[in-house]
Amino acid sequence: MKHTLYRSLATPALLFFLVVTLLACGSNDAGQPVSDNEPDNYDYDVEERLSELGIELDEEPTPPVANYVPSVRTGNLIFLSGHGPDKPDGSQVIGKVGEELSIEEGQQAARLTAISLLTSLKAEIGDLNKVKRVVKVFGMVNATSDFTEHPQVINGFSDLMVEVFGPKGKHARAAVGMGSLPGNIPVEIDMIVEVGE
Repeated sequence: MKHTLYRSLATPALLFFLVVTLLACGSNDAGQPVSDNEPDNYDYDVEERLSELGIELDEEPTPPVANYVPSVRTGNLIFLSGHGPDKPDGSQVIGKVGEELSIEEGQQAARLTAISLLTSLKAEIGDLNKVKRVVKVFGMVNATSDFTEHPQVINGFSDLMVEVFGPKGKHARAAVGMGSLPGNIPVEIDMIVEVGE
């Protein structure tokens, strides 16, 4: 009698649990499949795409300015430290957005930061064609207190990720304002990337 009661209660609960689990694994908040249907490999060479965009990565990433490393790998995830807008001559863009720099100049600084991050990523994994997904980005903008267009500035970074990696370059993101950043750089960005073997 007791076992029969347990079975009758467990069956609906188990079915409910299975349905919820399948729905959670199969879709996101927008109702779209979580796992994209794109092939694991690109139908173009990512590093050739960089050349087409006129981007040449340095052989070595910019050395850290404090007690940290440019990137850390754990499993298939690469965690990249905050990088700034490095110019080709080795200097950095300096200035506060909304004061010394315009939104467009901030976007260009964010694009340079993207190139700096790609340099560190390539140094870590050897071949950018291994990138499966740019997962998460945290963008910081050194801006005046009344500046409110932080997402527009960080779009300079995000747009380049999509130019380079296509749909795999689309990512979750935060774009926030800061009262200051190290060395008075206008932008600092870190990111998490999933890679294949």
